[in-house]
Amino acid sequence: MASFLSSLWTPPPLPGDDPDSAVVAVHSKPAWDRHWEAHRNASKLRAPPDLTGPANLLRLPRQMVIDFSASWCGPCRFIEPAFKEMASRFADALFVKIDVDELAEVAKTFRVEAMPTFVLVKGGQEVSRVVGAKKDELDRKIKTFISSS
Repeated sequence: MASFLSSLWTPPPLPGDDPDSAVVAVHSKPAWDRHWEAHRNASKLRAPPDLTGPANLLRLPRQMVIDFSASWCGPCRFIEPAFKEMASRFADALFVKIDVDELAEVAKTFRVEAMPTFVLVKGGQEVSRVVGAKKDELDRKIKTFISSS
């Protein structure tokens, strides 16, 4: 009974908010701005070695992989498990998920026209992109992206 009552008070996690996932789901413009600034400044700053974890902004990754998706998008839901697996495999990059309906302004900045769109960014500059739920292409591009850094 207690768990039922607590479920009434605690909202369910938003899609992409899996606490065991290495993917950071961003739901607000201020949160996006903090992640983006941390990423852009990563080459200038170093985080103390004891600060780790996917949700820690101070981890300062040099690479960022952004998944632009939507809750109603079938291909987005199809590739989500693979994206989470890649995020855990490529821990040197920050994997971010952005819902285009929540953050349309950010999607527009990155010229996102279809979902899912994956944008690979280094030092604030787009390096590559994959449009569509193309798991093998995304995996290949991330491997190249990480190894070139």
